[in-house]
Amino acid sequence: MRLIHTADWQIGKVFRFVDQATMGVLQEARLEAISTLGRLALEHGAPTVLVAGDIYDIATAEDRTLAQPMARMRAFAGVEWHLIPGNHDPHQPGGPWDRVLRRGLPANVRLHLESVPVAVEGGAVLLPAPLARRRTVTDPTAWMDQASTPEGTIRIGLAHGSISAFGSDARAQPNLIDPARPERAHLGYLALGDWHGTKRIGPRCWYSGTPEVDDFGVMDGGHALLVEVAAPGAPPEVTPLPTGRFDWRQEDVQIHGEDDIEIVTARLRALHEDPACLLLDLRLEGTLSLSARERLARTLDDLGAALRFLRVDDTRLYLSPSADDLEAIARGGFVRSAAETLRAIAGDPEEPARDIAARALLRLYVEHRKLMAP
Repeated sequence: MRLIHTADWQIGKVFRFVDQATMGVLQEARLEAISTLGRLALEHGAPTVLVAGDIYDIATAEDRTLAQPMARMRAFAGVEWHLIPGNHDPHQPGGPWDRVLRRGLPANVRLHLESVPVAVEGGAVLLPAPLARRRTVTDPTAWMDQASTPEGTIRIGLAHGSISAFGSDARAQPNLIDPARPERAHLGYLALGDWHGTKRIGPRCWYSGTPEVDDFGVMDGGHALLVEVAAPGAPPEVTPLPTGRFDWRQEDVQIHGEDDIEIVTARLRALHEDPACLLLDLRLEGTLSLSARERLARTLDDLGAALRFLRVDDTRLYLSPSADDLEAIARGGFVRSAAETLRAIAGDPEEPARDIAARALLRLYVEHRKLMAP
């Protein structure tokens, strides 16, 4: 049998650090990823899609948010979608899944709210492990060991939770899943959700990751998994398939002079062929003169206008005013005296007001340049 394994759609996720227009684009991309999954299922002859929890980002999602992924799945009538609640959208009385059921499910969507075996296309049996609360102290997959299925069928597990290898204190982790579950429960494959990057736990156990990356630092996100199990007992063949539109990057950059600015800018612009699909978390380190720092600010403004999102951490980018910088501010008098004082404070690593002095000096330089402009 062939199937598509996905998880952690988190429809309705709020991106509080971006503007409203960008947030709308990112939220729409998460919905479009569902359509991408449907197309991939048809393209690869995998009519079964397993969604391993966290379809919604919060349990109190609005009605429109609840309906949006259902509409996307409904459009792919040749695909059967199997869903379980995760820790973001657990099945509780009056929760999101009760509301979804009252609205009615599309004919090709199957929602699993109980831990019972279910026959699926391809002669396999699905063993779903839905979450009824955000945090559980027991392994939601433990029941699979004793689950009765017809002899000679492929057993597929579907669950949402943590693997102990992800943390130093396994006892503190909720929804903890035994990584040996595929062997204990004789599973052909265990499809997991919760970890947002694609991750192989074992030959029969994988996290698919989220189909659209949603934060900086997520490794190997933006994928779904094509899984093929040829026969009972046969090892699964797992192939990651790209699904994400947006690229989230973290870059550490050192700048130590005006000549570095053009080199760094060219490098950053080359990170993605479509800058509008790039979200960049940029961390700067080094020293610059006042004139170079002013130029860098203009360059970053231009770069930010091209990218989908730019966040800059310049707390380790220090000012080293040159003699020309100070001459450009004032040749003498109280202004020059103030500039010298600020320069001394900004250059002292032990001075608590170092950053404030540096920014004040830069502001003084910029404002003076405006006054002197023709």
